[in-house]
Amino acid sequence: MTVTTSDIEKAAEVLRAGGLVALPTETVYGLGANAEDPAAVARIFQVKGRPPSHPLIVHIGDAKQLDDWVEEVPTTARLLAEHFWPGPLTLVLRRGRRVPLEATGGLQTVAMRVPDHPVAHALLSAFGGGVTAPSANRFGSVSPTTADHVRAELGDAVEFVLDGGACTVGVESTIVDATGEIPSILRPGGVTREDLEAVLGYSIAVSSASRVRVPGQHPSHYAPRARVVLVEPEKVVIEAEQAQELGHQVGVLLPTSIAGAAVKAHAVVAVPPSVAAYAHGLFGILREFDQRGCDLIVASLPMEEGLGLAIANRLRRAAGPRPS
Repeated sequence: MTVTTSDIEKAAEVLRAGGLVALPTETVYGLGANAEDPAAVARIFQVKGRPPSHPLIVHIGDAKQLDDWVEEVPTTARLLAEHFWPGPLTLVLRRGRRVPLEATGGLQTVAMRVPDHPVAHALLSAFGGGVTAPSANRFGSVSPTTADHVRAELGDAVEFVLDGGACTVGVESTIVDATGEIPSILRPGGVTREDLEAVLGYSIAVSSASRVRVPGQHPSHYAPRARVVLVEPEKVVIEAEQAQELGHQVGVLLPTSIAGAAVKAHAVVAVPPSVAAYAHGLFGILREFDQRGCDLIVASLPMEEGLGLAIANRLRRAAGPRPS
């Protein structure tokens, strides 16, 4: 669908009026609100069913605007912004006065990003401010990568949906804690650890337990309705067939190492041969299993390098313990 100038202006007016706009980014679709309007930000939490202690990402139109939103920009943060913005990288920095605590989950840090999508850029330019935009889905469920995903899940709870087509990256941004001297990855995503290290010139850690709360850290996240079970690649077929024999409607993510293997299951989807294609299609595949009536999904983790690190993170969260 082509987004017109009229669409952009209407979406900007919705934001100015305190409403919610679903907007495409290169990663996933976001549920956007005026970042400086506490009441509008609160509506995001209400619509998503998201705990108010979970901080949001503030999207801005240009790296030059960063100083307007944060207390200070360390040299390392500026270096990363110069190399990866616009793009799927989020930097956690000290909150400036412009950012309400409602957007940060009560923290004195704020997550900032410049998205790399022409529709998002056009909206941010027309609106003229920052937009808080977590993924446009119910809290904990599979992130949307098309406008149809947004409409199916949130319906008329969103005043306006900008349909910019399918997201190109398909997994969320990489979140980096840039508040200290040595940055660390709080959530793997569209910018790989290897890319970050090439720019920084040294190794950085992926933090499993951080003092900074950021999106995507809940034990169960990115989860379809079907329960997800992770096994070693060579055990996928036997695990799936045993579950099918026990009466489950099983969906199988067939790893590339056993591509073409015959498996008795309700639905079988082959893992795309390239890691970029896998990241791009992951959330759509999980949604497909739900749509086909699966109640159990059997999958394995990819090699945790490059974008494989982000894919493995999403699958682990999808397989995490569900709230009772």
